[in-house]
Amino acid sequence: MDQLFLEKKQRKHRILVAPLDWGLGHATRCIPIIRELLYQDCEVFLAGESAQEVLLKSEFPQLIFIPLKGYRIRYSKTGCGLSWQMIKQIPVIKKVIRYEKEWLIKTIKEHQLDAVISDNRYGLYNESVLSVLITHQLSIKTNWGEWSERLLQKKNFNLLNHFSECWIPDYEDIHNLAGILSHPQKKPDIPCQYIGWLSRIKKKNIAVEKNHLLLLLSGPEPQRSLFENIIIQQISHYNGTATIVRGLPNATTLIPSTNSLRFYNHLKADEMGVEMERAEFIIARSGYSTIMDIAALQKKSILIPTPGQTEQEYLAQYLSKKQFASWCTQKEFSIENSLAKARGFSYKFIYPGDENKLNVAVSNLLKKMEQFQT
Repeated sequence: MDQLFLEKKQRKHRILVAPLDWGLGHATRCIPIIRELLYQDCEVFLAGESAQEVLLKSEFPQLIFIPLKGYRIRYSKTGCGLSWQMIKQIPVIKKVIRYEKEWLIKTIKEHQLDAVISDNRYGLYNESVLSVLITHQLSIKTNWGEWSERLLQKKNFNLLNHFSECWIPDYEDIHNLAGILSHPQKKPDIPCQYIGWLSRIKKKNIAVEKNHLLLLLSGPEPQRSLFENIIIQQISHYNGTATIVRGLPNATTLIPSTNSLRFYNHLKADEMGVEMERAEFIIARSGYSTIMDIAALQKKSILIPTPGQTEQEYLAQYLSKKQFASWCTQKEFSIENSLAKARGFSYKFIYPGDENKLNVAVSNLLKKMEQFQT
């Protein structure tokens, strides 16, 4: 035991980062965390599968990637069917959480991990290491009334309280983006800290090109493909230029581009930043990671919530009231009408608060690791 302790003291801290496979947003918002861990001289291990693996390997090819089965959530084809679809998948989710616990025990031993940072993967905790859970949803919105939201929050906190601490990717004050989702009246029993927005995009002050659009497709199937079909049908009639990023990093087929329309399955962070900055408007799902990227660059956007996904519906309406973004439903969406509305919309950007919060959170975690190991 003493020898193992000495070996740990003499090497870098080994930290596992594992995002949820519910769309690409959980993986993209882990990128600034991984960068900060590397900056603070940690040895970082990554875990996941499929699109998350391709995305993270493209950003960090030098890091060890450990295969970890995802939740593989699927949405319904209709918004009204999503709640029932999610209920049917609860047994699968519980099974994956149990699998995560067993997987982590083996992985800690095999790689001598010191800590785990989990983005919404609720089974990745173990008493032998410090464990951090990243989430912006301390309140969960439903269409069934306050009683269901209170029940879900209680169950959510029961899972969350197994972790050492919770990191909330938002600001605690007026700079916040997630409203009641990240600012509930009651918080979990474990220490919680707001670590600011997590964006993989770094601003380069690239000039905006008039009438150029960036359309971002993301999220679980089949809704990603349904929205893509709507976009493809309409964008061919657009009298301007556009870049369409399909959100498919592991796809092998590519939609042919034209002189005015460019299609990409996926873009790395630097390339995405360029496309976001040069766009006059960004059209995207109101996923929270996308919103943080938009906020980091202070871009005009049109948000289209995934039908039936209450979190995205709440965020689109909340941020529209704050005049951060224009929005409309997928059913009512048309490029022509949405752009007309956006051009008349009075955008008010939300500026970041203390941008040093992530650095402080990681530094504090490393200090706690030193104390934990003694």
